[in-house]
Amino acid sequence: MSQVKLDLPHWDFSTVFPGLESPEFEAGFQDAIVAIADMVQLFDDNGINRLETAVPVDDQLVSLFDTIINRFNAIDEQIHILQVYLYGYLTTDSRNTEAQARHSQLLPHLSRLSLLGTRVTAWIGSLDVEELLDKSAVAREHEYMLQKARQQAQHLMSPEQEDLAAELALMGGSSWNRLFNNFTSQITVSIERDGKTEEMPLTAAQNLAFDPDREVRAQAHQAVLDALAEAAVPIAACLNSLKGETLALTRRRGWDDPLDMVLFQNAIDRPTLDAMMAATRNAFPDFQRYLKARAKALGRPKMAWYDRLVPLGQGEQSWAYQDATNFVLTQFGTYSSKMRRLAERAFSENWIDAEPRDGKRGGAFCMGLRGDESRILTNFEPGFSGVSTLAHELGHAYHNVCLAERTPLLRNTPMTLAETASTFCQKIVENAALATAVPQDQLIILDGLLEYAARVVLGASSNFMFEEKLFEKRKERELSVEELCALDEETQKASLGDALEEGSLHPYRWAYVPHYYGSTYYNFPYTFGLLFGLGLYAQYQAEPEPFKAGYDELLSMTGMGNAADLADRFGIDVRSEAFWEASLDVLRADIDKFVALVEAAE
Repeated sequence: MSQVKLDLPHWDFSTVFPGLESPEFEAGFQDAIVAIADMVQLFDDNGINRLETAVPVDDQLVSLFDTIINRFNAIDEQIHILQVYLYGYLTTDSRNTEAQARHSQLLPHLSRLSLLGTRVTAWIGSLDVEELLDKSAVAREHEYMLQKARQQAQHLMSPEQEDLAAELALMGGSSWNRLFNNFTSQITVSIERDGKTEEMPLTAAQNLAFDPDREVRAQAHQAVLDALAEAAVPIAACLNSLKGETLALTRRRGWDDPLDMVLFQNAIDRPTLDAMMAATRNAFPDFQRYLKARAKALGRPKMAWYDRLVPLGQGEQSWAYQDATNFVLTQFGTYSSKMRRLAERAFSENWIDAEPRDGKRGGAFCMGLRGDESRILTNFEPGFSGVSTLAHELGHAYHNVCLAERTPLLRNTPMTLAETASTFCQKIVENAALATAVPQDQLIILDGLLEYAARVVLGASSNFMFEEKLFEKRKERELSVEELCALDEETQKASLGDALEEGSLHPYRWAYVPHYYGSTYYNFPYTFGLLFGLGLYAQYQAEPEPFKAGYDELLSMTGMGNAADLADRFGIDVRSEAFWEASLDVLRADIDKFVALVEAAE
């Protein structure tokens, strides 16, 4: 991967292993497998699982506990590097059969490791945790993890059932998710341009939503719909199977429904979610007002689905990839030299894969690799939205720098808090661009940040409603392609209202959103992250130096406390609807500016 030199960069994994067929990769692969096998033996020898009778927390047990936690930290580091390395190949070239084979070979061992995690959770739930905390420095360092394990232990099946579930997951959930990723990444569509028919990947066709020619956008949109309609049956099978498995396991583990499980995993509670969602629903009309103003800026009474991303003109500022990297470097430097150094490393050490291409998955993400290193995938398109996405993903990398001082077990950040640094960094870049831009460029920049906010407020809310209704219906039976399409349009309508042209919703959105297939309710955490990040950014603007003194430590602790307790460190009450309304007021002000600029340009 490191040898490819194109206009847009490809990421470099050769610093980890020379290649998939190298002796170094084979040695790392085998070392990890041996480490897991040794851990299994340690667990079996010491009966690490749910205990039927209480045992004393003596020196021998403390020593065993410390050994287990230290071993877990070491194995997590080994396995994580292997997974990220393989994922680097799989997400940029789903046709790489060697990477697919090695990933498949690793899966059974990951299942064994997952089962060890379940066993140690059950074991911790059987111990006197308070006494263990009193006697073990390792336990005190991992206190939050222990307290969560004690709660989670109440939601475990019997050891035999958990063992069976872990084994069946290889043929169930993991396989369905893998099928979805591989299948959708290889979908191609035909587009007619300049009198020629061009075959291109689904992601490239979706990127034509940025094309200034409305006929091209409309044709690409219809081609995507046709391709997804043709591919919908196996994708629906993936979705039905994954959600069915989730329902079965959550019921067996004693959760009332999957949302309760996800709230626990994300370190928030129902009052927090309810407060945020109530404030978000109140903001739907404001974002619909933005979409209608955007239509006016395009010279249309209303937009179609495929008009939502097209740039509002070129503006005076160039946003080619090199322009984007230079701007991000400069603006990160206004916050701190540490943040700028992070971006410099990402660019100079080829952490980023930016080129859209056949076999590469869509969207953008950041993966922590090892220590304070990360790898970032984007599908860069020239325009300020590409700059915002780059800043956003580099924010995740900055978060990883702050987490690097913690043990691997303490880096497990819930999704609600995982967007904290990314939103903050994105806001730094956006505000800087707005400050010096001429009105036309201000319009373009505001449009970019509001488009993202609309996805996170309207889109994520719609996704949440879709998944909530899907789970409710899936309790009774599988849903057909037609039912999934109808449900998707219904929940899109609930958030978008009449902001788009009649009949222009996207019935097949469920067929390409990867979040539905990789996890459960992977939607509201984005809303939480955006609004929480905006609240923190407002504090930074009010008192920059005091804020900086505690911010990096907050980021380093996102795997060490629940969201309410960590937010309280900054005087934020996430269970109060007023906090979420205040964050949304920042976006409402941006919408007001956008509407005023559109009206002034008429």
